[in-house]
Formats: sequence, structure tokens, C-alpha cells
Amino acid sequence: MTALILHDYFRSSASFRVRIALNLKGLDYERVEVSLIAGEQKSDAYLAQNAQGFVPMLVADGEPIIQSLAIIDWLDRAHPEPRLIPDDPMARAVALAQAYVVACDIHPLNNLRVLKYLTRDLGLNEQTKDRWIAEWILQGFDALEAMAGDGPYLGGDEPGIADCCLVPQMYNARRFEVPLDHYPRLMEIDAACMEHEAFRRAHPDAVKPA
Repeated sequence: MTALILHDYFRSSASFRVRIALNLKGLDYERVEVSLIAGEQKSDAYLAQNAQGFVPMLVADGEPIIQSLAIIDWLDRAHPEPRLIPDDPMARAVALAQAYVVACDIHPLNNLRVLKYLTRDLGLNEQTKDRWIAEWILQGFDALEAMAGDGPYLGGDEPGIADCCLVPQMYNARRFEVPLDHYPRLMEIDAACMEHEAFRRAHPDAVKPA
């Protein structure tokens, strides 16, 4: 069995995605907490393995894999069941499009380094920063609500890569007090996911340092 070590930060939504995927696969892994607040991701030792200095990083038998969606894709190929990314070309395109709405269009604009830049370098106050956060979440959720389909999960009858991305973003939306009343399907899907042990065990509250 491949030895898996996940370097992550409990509140990182990209890390949250990977924890969900690992749990859905039923894989054992060791967690190494990397404090983004303390800047541990910029240490020489960490940068030697991950030149971007981001979390998550999954080390599989000594080989580092970075970027959450690349990690999930590797997991799907190395451990095919249960599938998180469909094999069928059209179903695969739909699942990845849903995942990319979060991972490419919402999350990058609202991650910690961008928010720090807005306040520290551009001088935005907290109220304006909160408006920035909400704007990109709402734009993305407007699209994702329309793309949600009729199944219990974004992935259909079983959770998939899009659900791995949605649930952490819903957590962030609530953390930043972004109103979700206009997204009944997303709230239903999020609730269905949180009934699943794999999602509950990956939640920041379940893994945060003591």
C-alpha cells in the first residue's frame, strides 16, 4: 500500500477538498499541519518539495503531488474506486466544469494570500474586503446553482469531484457570512454531503489543532 502524507492546513478549502477525496476513497493517510498563519508554507524545507509554497501537498511514497485537483485526479487513477471523476467524456466534462467553477473562478480570488494583498498592499478596509469575498462567491454560486442537476449530489447519485469542491466553498461562504438563501439546491447538496462520514471527518472542526 502506498504511504500517503498530506501536508495541509485545517481551514484551507483546497486541503478540505483533498481530505474529502481521501476519505471517500477509504485511504489511510498521515496529516501534517502546515500553519498558513505562521507562514510555515514558506519554510525552506517545505519549498524544497513544493516550489509554490501552497497547501495541500500529498506525498505518495516520497513523491510530492501539489494542487488539489491534480491530487484528486492522481487519487482517481491510483485508486479507481469509487470514481470521483467520471470516465464517460461528457459526464467527465460536466463534473470538471462544476469543480472548476469553485476551484478556478471562486477560490483563487478569495484565498488568504489575495485577501492579505487587498488589505496590506492595496489598503482595502474590512467592509470592502468582505464585499470582494461575497461578490465572487455569489457569482460562482449563481452559475453552480443552475448547473446542479436533480441528483442528491453534484456528482449525481454518488459524491464526486464537484462535491469535494462545493462543500469547502459552502463552509467558506458561511464563515464570511455570505447569504445562501438563493441557492436551495446547493444547500440541499451540501446537507446531503454532510450526512456522509467522509465529509464530516474532513471538516475543519474535525481536524483543527487542539
